[in-house]
Amino acid sequence: MRGCFLTRQHACGNWNTNFHTRHRPVFKTDGQTRLRHPQFTMATPPRPGHMIGTLVFSFLFWQLFTAGPGCRILTHAAGGEWELLLKNIGITALHMQLLHNDRVVIFDRTDFGKSNISLQHGKCRNDPKDTVLSIDCTAHSVEYDVAINSIRALTVQTDVWCSSGAVMANGQLIQTGGYNDGERVARIFKPCSSCDWEEVPLGLAARRWYATNHILPNNRQIVIGGRRQFNYEFYPKSGNARNAYSLPFLEETNDPKIENNLYPFVYLHPDGNLFIFANNRAILFDYSNNVVVKKFPTIPGGDPRCYPSTGSAVMLPLNLHERSIEVEVLVCGGAPYGSYTQALKHNFVGALKTCARIKITDPSPQWVMETMPLARVMGDMILLPNGDVLIINGASAGTAGWESARDPVLNPVLYKPGKPVRSRFEVMNPSTIPRMYHSSAILLRDGRVLVGGSNPHTYYNFTGVLYPTELRLEAFSPKYLDSGFSKLRPIIISPASQSNIGYGQYLTVRFSVTGKLNPDMVSVTMLAPSFTTHSFSMNQRLLVLKSGNVKNVEKSTFTISVTTPGSVNLAPFGYYILFVVHQGIPSEGIWVHIQ
Repeated sequence: MRGCFLTRQHACGNWNTNFHTRHRPVFKTDGQTRLRHPQFTMATPPRPGHMIGTLVFSFLFWQLFTAGPGCRILTHAAGGEWELLLKNIGITALHMQLLHNDRVVIFDRTDFGKSNISLQHGKCRNDPKDTVLSIDCTAHSVEYDVAINSIRALTVQTDVWCSSGAVMANGQLIQTGGYNDGERVARIFKPCSSCDWEEVPLGLAARRWYATNHILPNNRQIVIGGRRQFNYEFYPKSGNARNAYSLPFLEETNDPKIENNLYPFVYLHPDGNLFIFANNRAILFDYSNNVVVKKFPTIPGGDPRCYPSTGSAVMLPLNLHERSIEVEVLVCGGAPYGSYTQALKHNFVGALKTCARIKITDPSPQWVMETMPLARVMGDMILLPNGDVLIINGASAGTAGWESARDPVLNPVLYKPGKPVRSRFEVMNPSTIPRMYHSSAILLRDGRVLVGGSNPHTYYNFTGVLYPTELRLEAFSPKYLDSGFSKLRPIIISPASQSNIGYGQYLTVRFSVTGKLNPDMVSVTMLAPSFTTHSFSMNQRLLVLKSGNVKNVEKSTFTISVTTPGSVNLAPFGYYILFVVHQGIPSEGIWVHIQ
């Protein structure tokens, strides 16, 4: 079996994830040679006191340690393939962001107690204000290297619990806010092999806990809302923009003692304004002048869709072939009104089974309701390179919050936005791992979806609970990665990855396809990777580039002419992943830097 193998030290999986790569096996995917899945051993630190206890043989524990010697567990059907990448990354994947060096920054919170991975070089974090441990020698952030399937411990000093972030034009991750001593901190992570977190104390004007960030066309980011924060601010600061600015819409959408408007869904409209959705309704907002440009109707039924009645949302792909670009937003799942207070009484109300779709560029936009095959709360919605939407993770009853949900939804669902209503959903092959509160998912450059997290407890809790703290990292391969499509799958030859591109630029993309090419079914897409937490993928954006004139230049080799986005409102400065898609089958992406 391909995969990584563990030296097992303790039955409860208490590991210090200190990887010693013995070799890096080479394998080929669609003609491209890649490094992946090193073998490693793990050393074991002293157990945290709160982890000592009677072993409970839940079905999750059985799945974890009866899978055989390899860490790769595959289930396969027409609806995709699951792969267990690592049994233990040391922390729970509460927040994730892919960077342009193909490494994923992952973090949870500092006040969970001791994690299962030690800080490097015997380092310890000294934080007298931490609510659990003032001295902590374990990590609460890690960097996952996709190419070699390895983890590196990172040091975050103040509490990043339930925070937000965005990647700037230079590729640096800016993360903002959190809890306790981290609530007004801005943090910077630079993408390099030895970089670690840098912190900017009092980098924010207001405390930001459960806020949403979005990158702006001027290479700043806006930070919107958060608990009891009915306002927004900008980062980095400038001389005339150091304060927070009132946004009454957030107060209007606040349900007393419940909220239902945290982690609002935010998207940059091609006209430069922001679409902001909170609770069950939305506005178009001119953030430069603090003006509501337009109010959208309430979703039919009026049920909440934002935290803690957590649904998810995407802005559907922007088709740049169109003279007048249509913009549509899709909101799926959530919990009926009152579910949160019922969950506090241990009454777990069934999740919402509906999606609401609205064309926000229409003169009189209205929500169109659709029914999912599976009800879902706390699901993640991921834009795939071919324009489909993957709905993954979550539960079928309850809400977000400590111990507040039941009945995990193990099956992802594919949504095909271009198909007729009532034929857009397709149920995928299930995982074996529940992903409940505090789980996340992001798209990787090779087209897989990285899935991690789940911790509905106030601390790390591995025994005696219904849904133990989850440290496993897995990948879901949508069915477009099935080997049966290998002859249809494009391989990009040029431009090279990490190329710089400009706006409104004519670009020739050279690619190969070993099977028969249908030139009328070739497209080029460009995706902005997301900062994902709490079922919302911030800054996620997929552009279908204007393209055509497919030419056969030599055997199995083709070119396609492409026009890059014409403005920063369509594609803010920064790093994107560019894909060639043939008959719905995407290539492995390449990084491009638009500036």
